[in-house]
Amino acid sequence: MADNNLNIRGSMVALITPMFPDGAIDWLTFRELINWHIEEGTDALVITGSTGETPTIALEDHIELIRVAVDIATDRIPIIGGTGANSTSEAIELTHAARDAGVDACLSVVPYYNRPTQMGIYEHFRAVAECCELPMIVYDVPSRTNARMSVDTIVSLAQLDNVIGLKDATGDIARVNELLHKVPPSFSLYSGDDATAAAFILMGGHGNISVTANILPRLMHELCALALRGEVALVQLLSQRLASLNQALFIESNPIPIKWAMVRMGIIHEGLRLPLTQLSPEYVKVVESAMIEAGIPLSNNSAGVKSGFRPYGV
Repeated sequence: MADNNLNIRGSMVALITPMFPDGAIDWLTFRELINWHIEEGTDALVITGSTGETPTIALEDHIELIRVAVDIATDRIPIIGGTGANSTSEAIELTHAARDAGVDACLSVVPYYNRPTQMGIYEHFRAVAECCELPMIVYDVPSRTNARMSVDTIVSLAQLDNVIGLKDATGDIARVNELLHKVPPSFSLYSGDDATAAAFILMGGHGNISVTANILPRLMHELCALALRGEVALVQLLSQRLASLNQALFIESNPIPIKWAMVRMGIIHEGLRLPLTQLSPEYVKVVESAMIEAGIPLSNNSAGVKSGFRPYGV
């Protein structure tokens, strides 16, 4: 049974991987973003998740992104390395590499494309969990994997020694109560859906692995902290401020909108890797208006070219 000594709570940023227009990784900006999130109060960083475009990143760069994040963080913030794959052997290899890099935990997604049975999902995660002593958060995101974990599967996984939590990106906050009654007290439940994250935490969840926090780290930290304290009125107020933005950032496949927003703020270059493409023109005003409504300062650089990292407070 997992003993969650990490006790990670609050806002965890699913960090983008900054790139140049040709798709090369912008390592300098990657380092700047990590320092910025630490300064803004982010509670943990998730590196090389789906928001980080890992399906298009070579294995050696995947591992290097994790290693650099650990090195820059210097124990100032927990680093969670995304080590999921639809091949169990590859997931094990990545998890070993993340452990060797010094991460605090790993995030492992339900195998995608294969469409495994519930037994297959359980055996996949069991094999990864048993490969090395590294705390593991399992990740349920059926919109991407086309395979949803059942409550029974989650409960079974929660009995494994180093499976310490669940990232739930289903948007189904109703199952929080059911899970809380069935999993060990040390097992953590994290939302993976910004639009319902505050309600998820108010229902008893422990935090949010957030896309929106890429551009509003301090505000997302405050929202999660308020929800953990049960301050409903203030949670409602901040949630209303973020409602349009949380919707707009998923108007096309993640991380297309969030990267466009960060370019619009002037903090990253305009870089994505195919098959992802830039935000469709018909959605530009939608995302921009949602950013303005949330109080995000926009760059005057209409060309969208990074001219220097400019962290800000909101």
